[in-house]
This record gives sequence, C-alpha cells and structure tokens, in this order.
Amino acid sequence: MRLHRNLVYAVIDGLQLIFNEDKYADKVVEQLLKRDKRWGARDRGFIAETTYEIVRWKRLYAQIAEVKEPFTRENLWRIFAVWAILKGIHLPDWKQLEGTPSRRIKGKFDELNKIRKYRESIADWMDEVAVKELGEEVWDKEIHALNQQADVILRVNRLKTDKKTLQKLLRQENIDTDFINNYPDALLLKERSNIFKTEAFQNGLFEVQDASSQLVAELLEVEPGMRVVDCCAGAGGKTLHLASKMDNKGQIIALDIYSNKLKELKRRARRNGAHNIETREIDSNKVIKKLHNSMDRVLIDAPCSGLGVLRRNPDAKWKLQPEFLNTIRETQQEILSNYSKMLKVGGKMVYATCSILPSENQDQVSAFLASLEGQGFKLLKDKKVLASTSGFDGFYMALLERTN
Repeated sequence: MRLHRNLVYAVIDGLQLIFNEDKYADKVVEQLLKRDKRWGARDRGFIAETTYEIVRWKRLYAQIAEVKEPFTRENLWRIFAVWAILKGIHLPDWKQLEGTPSRRIKGKFDELNKIRKYRESIADWMDEVAVKELGEEVWDKEIHALNQQADVILRVNRLKTDKKTLQKLLRQENIDTDFINNYPDALLLKERSNIFKTEAFQNGLFEVQDASSQLVAELLEVEPGMRVVDCCAGAGGKTLHLASKMDNKGQIIALDIYSNKLKELKRRARRNGAHNIETREIDSNKVIKKLHNSMDRVLIDAPCSGLGVLRRNPDAKWKLQPEFLNTIRETQQEILSNYSKMLKVGGKMVYATCSILPSENQDQVSAFLASLEGQGFKLLKDKKVLASTSGFDGFYMALLERTN
C-alpha cells in the first residue's frame, strides 16, 4: 500500500480531535470525509478505517510508541508510524516519519501481545470489572471479538418491501447481501459501501441495524392494533422495527428525554412510511403518569455502558469512566421502576441493554422483581447475546409479564 500525504494528514487531524478534544469518532470521520470532493471510495475507506483502527488500538500503539496523553502532533505521527509498521506498510521518506524504529516496534508488539490489557487495548479498570463479572475465560474471548470490525447489517422495512425484493434491488445498485439464519429481517452486506446513497435507502426500504438489536422487537411479541410505548426511543431504530412488525396498525408512543433525537425519529419515520408513531418528549413525570396502566407492550431499551457495541464505537473504550457505571445502574433501576407502571395487567415488557455486564442486565431484572414496584411482574424469558458466540453485537434482553 502506498501512503498519500493528504489522506494521512486527514487521519492525524481526526486523531487530534478524538484523543485530545474528546470528540466522537463517528462525527469526526463524517466531517473528515467531506474535506475533499475528489476523494474516491478507496480514499474515503482508508481515512475511515485507519482512524477507527488507531482509535481501537490506542493503548497498545501508544505504549509501543512510548508516548503519553495528551498527544502532541509529533506523538500522533509516532502512533501512526506504529500502525503502519504493524500493517506491513512501507513508510515513505517524509520528515514526520524519519527515524521510525521498525525492528523495535515489532519486538515491543510481540512483548506486549502477551498481556491482555495491551493486546486487546483496554483500560485497567475495564479489564478488572469485566473479569469480575464475566470471568477470565469469557472476557478473554469477548473483548477479542469486540475488537473486530463490525459487519454492516441491514433490516428490511416490511411496510414497503420484503427481504428477497430488497436483495434484488440492492444487487441492481451493485450491492451484494446475504441472508442470516434465524434473523428474519436481516441482510448482511458482503462488502462495505455507502448504502445511504442508494435509491433503496432513499425510498425507505431498509435501515442499518445490527442483528442483535433486531432481536429486541422480536422478543416483545407485538401485534397490529396494540398500544406500545418505546420508553428510551432515541432516534428510533427499534421504534421503526416495531412499526414494521405492527403493519402500521395500532399506536406506538416513542418517548425520550432528548427532543433532537425524536426529531430525527420523525424524519426517519416519514422515509419509512411508518404512520402509527407518535413522539413525546419526557419533560416531566406527567408524561409517564398519563400512560399508567394503559399499554399492551412496553419497551425499555435502557441507557447503559455500551460495552456490547465496542466494535462499532471503539472510542467508548476511552470515553467510558468507572464512576459512570455506578450512575447508570441507578438510572436503569429508576427507569424500570417508573416506566413499568405504564404496562397494563396482562401486558408484556422488554428490558434491554447493549451491555454484556450482568450488573446492568440480569441483576437489574432480579432487583426489579424483588422490589415493591416489581411485585406484580414475572420473568418469562431472557436472552444474553455475546459477540464472541453470535458474531454480532453484545446484547441482553428480558421479557416480563405484568400479572396483577
């Protein structure tokens, strides 16, 4: 591979924003790709993939390069040089890359590769918490899987088309996909490409949604005509899936504390042709109280550490702090206690997270069932999804029923 100066400069600029200015990697990459209209798919791919890869392996590369945060621009070049050497890329004769000790880099890599926190490039505290909750063996496999690049999975919008038709339409736009066993609405992209420019996407025939995430709406057992509430709807990935499964019949109330996310949900719903969704911002407790004892189904896609989706959000490894875990566990319990009151007797509720930690998952469900608010509920079934066994995101989901 031959390195092009303007592409490498873009990567260095991106790393400066992500590491030193605490910007989100996906937003930074999105901006970088708009920098030069002459860049083709290969150029854009290099910038996006190289940036994400260096973010993913930050601790390992910085340790090999013998640099500490905050990184100077010179240090970012040293980290980039480590990435290039380990990739087997011939370094060009540029001033910033002069004196790169190739042999020492490879030797140091071999040495650090024996220690998990360097090999898998994770913070000490995260390693300790995960070992405590999952055990050495499971965590070892899981963090290895979470460091792989995530596949791109599409979810067919059954309000407008079906899987076979969508597959044919995408093929006409030179995009090949595969069906995935046991995931009725999913298509796996064979090769990464800008699917958002396709006619099929513009016409609302699909959304991008990981296969594990698609299991959540399946578990809720919705039917056309029901009253359903999605309590932490965000930009609406699961809300839209529910609308598709309900055939636009009945009512879905999408709640969130962020109005800008609900605005995005409305835009997506229009493109999807989903007409049974109503958005409501949670600006006071009254919003929840008005819905007490009235819903057939309640979905609580709870805020969480996001440890199950590190493949697509590698910068979360560095943004997440141990104190956040304690705060988010309290929030999860409050949400379960308060939002479960919207369910009517005989109704069903799903509690889900994109975390792999039992303390955010089955422990929260057990605590809820043992509480005053959870006395009228029973657990019907739950599902733990690990990236190491599924090949998709790590997730947890539990189906509960209100019995009285």
